[in-house]
Amino acid sequence: MNGRERILAQLSGGTTDRLPAMPITMQYAANYIGASYRDYAFDHRVLVEAQIRTAERFNIDHVSCISDPAREAADCGAAIEVFEDQPPAFIEENALLVDKKTLASLRIPDSLAGGRMTDRVRAVALFKERVGNEKLIEGWVEGPCAQGADLRGINTLMLDFYDDPDFVRDLFQFILEMETQFAKAQIDAGADLIGIGDAAASLAGPQIYSQLIQPVEMQLADRIRAMGAKVRLHICGNTRFALAGMGQLGCDIVDLDYPVPISEGRAAMGAQQILLGNINPVKCLLNGAPREVDQAVQECHRQAGPAFIVGAGCEVPRETPEENLEALIRYAIEHAP
Repeated sequence: MNGRERILAQLSGGTTDRLPAMPITMQYAANYIGASYRDYAFDHRVLVEAQIRTAERFNIDHVSCISDPAREAADCGAAIEVFEDQPPAFIEENALLVDKKTLASLRIPDSLAGGRMTDRVRAVALFKERVGNEKLIEGWVEGPCAQGADLRGINTLMLDFYDDPDFVRDLFQFILEMETQFAKAQIDAGADLIGIGDAAASLAGPQIYSQLIQPVEMQLADRIRAMGAKVRLHICGNTRFALAGMGQLGCDIVDLDYPVPISEGRAAMGAQQILLGNINPVKCLLNGAPREVDQAVQECHRQAGPAFIVGAGCEVPRETPEENLEALIRYAIEHAP
């Protein structure tokens, strides 16, 4: 079985030769090939080269277009700060929607117009050309809360949830349409799966999540699946308050970050939901030893049961020792679901 076949079989409930492995490698992959992160995030050719070489070296089953959350918002006109060796960052005090009235005139950027969204679509196409059907190709879009924070500013958005929920609904509708179009462009280019990154949702709390965020995540996931792709949900941080709602989205994969015991995710989402994660990326993967990595992923597997994919709680840190990443993947290679 190759990586793509292995992941798709796991997602469909079929038989696999071993556990799939899908760790998030962004800064690690750039570092592995000696590229600056600026080049990785802004030149799809560098990203593709880094992902392929990292996946081949460590026997990872997929390649991914994820790099940073500033693609869609940048194409909308948001100001971003660019660094040589870390991801781009938003300038909170100069957010694009610092004036809410700007939303009424904001237009959805064309995913193929040559901006940063286009660069990601080109990455998908180049992956398809170079890896074909050997490894699963993962595209990526921002979820409603994460993208809302990118456009409005995270602190301001958190106040909007209480002060002006109608504005938030309008903003999320804009985001839903934008991300649907962006996902379609990536699927058309060859993406097998679209990751939805909604990190800011972990800061919102149960009532806001259930009333304002989760329904839009569900619509986005439904639309992506209707276009023929699989869906992976990734929300960094402590999502224990949202586990039941996350399990109702219909996503093929739900990532759990290390603050969330996988046993709680399994209890809240049921036996069939594929869970991915969730060892501590820093304490264990970066600063631990291979034996500790093996023990940690073994415990994740025990809690998750058969519906499980090997990965860290979040991104693999760039300075992670090779032997630790090898230990993570070795567990997948040596164990069936």
